[in-house]
Amino acid sequence: MNCLDSLLSSVGGRISSGGVRCVAVIGSGGKSTLLRALGEDAAARGGRVVLATTTHFLPFGGMPLVTSGDMRELTRALDGRGLACVGTPTADDLGRLAAPAMPLEELAGAADLLVVEADGSKRLPLKAHASHEPVVPACADLTACVVGASGFGGLVGERVHRAALLCERVGCGVYDTATPELVARGMADEMARGLIAPDVIVVNQAETPERAAAARRFAAALRGLGCETPVLLGSVRDERLVRA
Repeated sequence: MNCLDSLLSSVGGRISSGGVRCVAVIGSGGKSTLLRALGEDAAARGGRVVLATTTHFLPFGGMPLVTSGDMRELTRALDGRGLACVGTPTADDLGRLAAPAMPLEELAGAADLLVVEADGSKRLPLKAHASHEPVVPACADLTACVVGASGFGGLVGERVHRAALLCERVGCGVYDTATPELVARGMADEMARGLIAPDVIVVNQAETPERAAAARRFAAALRGLGCETPVLLGSVRDERLVRA
């Protein structure tokens, strides 16, 4: 089962009868990798797929890039490849793209699936959300929150983006270990505050037995805190996700 099928099967009947037209990806530890995987999965079955962002991301290689804001150019790109990346160039040294000139609702209407990177994490595997994050588009039918298992066991101050917020919310310090249970407490707190509302949680980077075990501890801790959101674990890059 590929990443797209894993996500859709995990939410089951929670998605409206109209199906999924827009997926928002938030969190840390593999958002861009999941974007590409979902896009490739949907395009492989004949879908027309657009990858975009509400924050910033790097262009994806091997697919058309549309920066003009011209819907006709996007249509031509989708006719040729079935999969396109859309965004507005920025002046930063990394070559990142910002949100596209075209409204996301229009992009969703032009494609069978729109996948939006709706968060930032400074390339760290774990993250605490500020009050203005994430930037989930109103047209999103499904929100997937990514968690990087490589962050479990490291120091909070080294593995968590916005570590000070996590420390404030759960009473830890930057030199404490980011255990699966501590990270679960932080996520449960954010959900209780209404900062995030994921339909599914994806613990990525869980390729080794040790990381898979840590991912299962994280999922168990969330359940113990009353969180019923489905949790998948495994490797997005390897297209291998299973229910925790």
